[in-house]
Amino acid sequence: IKGFKHDRVLYSYFKGGDMKADVYTGTVDDVPIILIRPNCQYFQGDGIYGGSYSEMEAYLYFSRACLEYLHVSGRQPNIIHFHDWHMCAVPMLYWDMYTTLGLNKARVVLTIHNMDNTGEIKTDEMDWVGLRGVEYCVPEKAMDPRTAGHNPERMALLKGGIVYSSATTTVSPTYANEVLNGGASGWMKDCLDVHRSKFHGLLNGIDRNVWDPERDLALPITFGPRSPEGKLLCKRFVMRGLGMMTDENQDEMDKTPLVVCVTRLVPQKGIHLIKHAIHRTAEKGGAFVLLGTANHGGINGEFEWIAEQQRENKKIKLMLMYNEALSHHLYSAADVVLVPSMFEPCGLTQMVGMKYGAVPVVRRTGGLADTVWDVDQDGVPEGRRKNGFVFDGTDEGSLNQALDRALQYYKEKPTEWTELSVANMKIDHSWNTSASKYVELYRSL
Repeated sequence: IKGFKHDRVLYSYFKGGDMKADVYTGTVDDVPIILIRPNCQYFQGDGIYGGSYSEMEAYLYFSRACLEYLHVSGRQPNIIHFHDWHMCAVPMLYWDMYTTLGLNKARVVLTIHNMDNTGEIKTDEMDWVGLRGVEYCVPEKAMDPRTAGHNPERMALLKGGIVYSSATTTVSPTYANEVLNGGASGWMKDCLDVHRSKFHGLLNGIDRNVWDPERDLALPITFGPRSPEGKLLCKRFVMRGLGMMTDENQDEMDKTPLVVCVTRLVPQKGIHLIKHAIHRTAEKGGAFVLLGTANHGGINGEFEWIAEQQRENKKIKLMLMYNEALSHHLYSAADVVLVPSMFEPCGLTQMVGMKYGAVPVVRRTGGLADTVWDVDQDGVPEGRRKNGFVFDGTDEGSLNQALDRALQYYKEKPTEWTELSVANMKIDHSWNTSASKYVELYRSL
């Protein structure tokens, strides 16, 4: 952070009193930032997410504190853009409290990254920020209709965020369609039917400052579409480091397709298909590397058992952890990136993989359907190119028809595979296009 400095002491109402925080300012990549550090226990824990502190308490406090800072500092932003249930108290506070205090020039935009998490909240918890919770526990505001008639009735912050936002976006066009017209919205469908006119699907992008093989300092050698030969050297570097390659088998492993899966090991990501892909890749003579973690000990145990089964197979490596630098190496080495998600609002793995010259094998859902087009597909939309292997079902046989084709293509068509790899490196999945669409949306408000 450049120009980092203390801006002011901020007092923000919460739970019946004024909570003290320190506000700092600076710039990151020439973008001005404002940081609020509460002088209390909120956000103190072993991780950013995951229940090591009360997320509801922390984010309700933070929502009020952010608006309080804008108010007392005299700022009048054009857009207040917030994300997911965590910050969905913001639009309710903004429209029902702060506009009457003079903070009234902005429009508010909600981005939903995952409809599975709705932020269940009790009415008395909403009271913490200075709003009367009972006034929001009605069907046309934030009430969770599944609790109608219960004692007590409950609310969902995400629903309130949708109702009170000027516009709501999610992170890919296909996921937006699945939410509005499919089953992805679940019990929120009635709310979204009412507010569908302000719902938009805008594809996420990848940060080229972080994910770019032409300037990635984590790699032993950089490469790109103009110098793709560096990718093979990165593959050798990784496979040697993992004990998969030696001087004796280098020629063999150079010709062996390396399938990489970098993921969280949760049901959404298609755990049963990942496990099957490990065995299937081994059967087909390929190499497979998994880098992933699970919050559930039983899931880790299942993959540890598979690792033990494959212990004698030097082509299979399962690493049940997450390491940022190692993920860069794996993308640089991968011939194939596997993303067999049950649902995927956007997905960045396939975009990063393609930037590093890998060919994705994905299930056709959400953002995966918006970014990967099957090499055997008849025709693709204008401006798109065939860049991977796609399957539709959720069963092992459906995965096989895509994974088998990818492994066969790699082995039997090396020239065409190299051309496909280089073409994938050229695809622009950066924020340039996505940012312009957000600006267009902002201006429409």
